[in-house]
Amino acid sequence: MCCFPLARPAPGAEPSGVGRRSLLGLALATSLGLQGRAQAQGPVPAAGRPTEAGSFQNLDLDLTDGARQRPVPLRLYLPDGEAPVPLVLFSHGLGGSRLGYSYLGQHLASHGVASLHVQHVGSDRSLWSGAALTLLFRLREAAGEDEAMARVHDLRFALDRVLAEPRLAGRLDAGRIAAAGHSYGANTAMLAGGAQVVRQGRPLPLHDERLRGLLLLSAPPFHGEGDLAPVLGPVRLPSLHVTTTEDEIKVPGYHSDTSDRLAVYQAMGSARKALAVFAGGSHSIFTDRLGPGGPALNARIKAATQDLALAFLGELFGLPGAPGLADWRQRQGELLAQFTEQRPPLPAAA
Repeated sequence: MCCFPLARPAPGAEPSGVGRRSLLGLALATSLGLQGRAQAQGPVPAAGRPTEAGSFQNLDLDLTDGARQRPVPLRLYLPDGEAPVPLVLFSHGLGGSRLGYSYLGQHLASHGVASLHVQHVGSDRSLWSGAALTLLFRLREAAGEDEAMARVHDLRFALDRVLAEPRLAGRLDAGRIAAAGHSYGANTAMLAGGAQVVRQGRPLPLHDERLRGLLLLSAPPFHGEGDLAPVLGPVRLPSLHVTTTEDEIKVPGYHSDTSDRLAVYQAMGSARKALAVFAGGSHSIFTDRLGPGGPALNARIKAATQDLALAFLGELFGLPGAPGLADWRQRQGELLAQFTEQRPPLPAAA
């Protein structure tokens, strides 16, 4: 059984027990319970080139946003050294935690990019605790509009706090910050990055102007919003979209597949954007789980995703020694079913 995705309802089906006006696209990360229980794995070596990894440290912060009376646990993967480094804010899928997606956070940190993994307490691994009979109610609450907005505020609060943290003084470059996420977390990142949802005639004030780019794994559409263009057209940040040909959620009443991920890419207003579609795989292959897609393909796609994220961020933030997207595409071609890149045209010569 999979978690309930609030993506596109199956033809003729009505959502059962879930609000039709939910803000998000909850195409969810994994089978019941396994996302929340995923344990941190060691770094996966990047495929196709030697990995010259530096050292890094993990810093766990157990914070509470007093204005909302909401805990916001964080894990920061921080490169060793003294120089300021870029920062990625990572938002987990439904039922996840700050411990998830460690393969990506560790890899980025070992290559000079700090990765801050935010735990969203209203839609985290605590969903899998409690009576089975009340699970549907818990999922409904986690999929609700209030929680979708609270997750975006979690990112803003987390960023405010780490930038002001005395122990991190001078270590995080406030001018080089990107948001990232998987599934529900990709929705959260898109909202923080400028996706526009209108309520009562006004756009919800969720955009964080400090962000400079978006890294989106298995990004689902926004349920109940109809045409994606008015929602995603306002996003101007450079964006990287990553999916697989088997990126499918299929549960009673709901169906969301790779075509939804492609629709999100097409609707995104970024002048600079790229789409990578891996052949095979699954929706949950981007979590820390080692089984989806089969062990061999799982490891290869994770390694390629590590390398791809670094290539995108390297171009975005000018990281020395990072591979470019063109170089990445050439090396990972056999894993790809599709790769599309759009860049703004060069200015005309005077």
